[in-house]
Amino acid sequence: MKISRHFTKAGHDPLEGFRFVPRTSRISKLDGTVVFEAKDVMVPEAWSQVAVDILAQKYFRRKGIDAQNGGEKDARQVFHRLAGCWRHWGETHGYFDSADDAQAFYDELTYMLADQMCAPNSPQWFNTGLHYAYGIAGPAQGHSYVDPRTGEMTRSTSAYERPQPHACFIQSVADDLVNEGGIMDLWTREARIFKYGSGTGTNFSTLRSSKEQLNGGGTASGPVSFMKGFDAFAGVIKSGGKTRRAAKMVILNVDHPDIMEYVGCKANEEKKAWALIDAGYDGSFTGPAYGSVFFQNSNNSVRASDD
Repeated sequence: MKISRHFTKAGHDPLEGFRFVPRTSRISKLDGTVVFEAKDVMVPEAWSQVAVDILAQKYFRRKGIDAQNGGEKDARQVFHRLAGCWRHWGETHGYFDSADDAQAFYDELTYMLADQMCAPNSPQWFNTGLHYAYGIAGPAQGHSYVDPRTGEMTRSTSAYERPQPHACFIQSVADDLVNEGGIMDLWTREARIFKYGSGTGTNFSTLRSSKEQLNGGGTASGPVSFMKGFDAFAGVIKSGGKTRRAAKMVILNVDHPDIMEYVGCKANEEKKAWALIDAGYDGSFTGPAYGSVFFQNSNNSVRASDD
């Protein structure tokens, strides 16, 4: 692969045309209490406050780096670990025709990241390059990868050397409580995805309705009941280990017997939250009113048939 330069020059720092300035990022509660603050965050001068906040609050790596400086504080550190890791992977697997092409690839991407001409997905910002740039290591977390030499699916032995850089997953669920591919197994798979900053979606129409019988003689809980547990887990797992909520999509087919319960579930929980707010409970995003009700983390959709 040959890489042509459009924004940079060979032998020059790709960021030489950018002025980096110190900025502050802060999260405060409604009462003014500061829950997060990062001062002297170094970013390109043209960046908006929203861009600064997202980088500082969500994507900077704070643990596992030089304890003296408290982790990443400069956008250039992030640009390097991303573009540098991408170049490293490309060189490792023989993508580039020459070392000059690899350097051009790194320089061009570094420039485009700084100028906000391109941006990777959240899991890339969270995970990519942590092993490459800082040597961060950790135990395997159940991920798999295709070995490029053998073409075989292989279990990863490190959570960081082969990170989870993919953004969105669509997962199935079987009408089974504890076996592989079933309801509890989906909880584990969702937790793994959320932990590293990715999102997931599932159609729960495969689950028996609350009106159907179980083999043991009882009545099935129904998909909406199980969705409460899934929603609660999505709320407590810090996506990417930061302040970001898990991204979760839930679907039910329009012809499922529990469709009306599903359609009204978020609105009913909203009424409960307002009752708590009227009783004096904090109604903010992280307050106890909304923290006490279900379905606050999922985006619910109905799948309509052609009919």
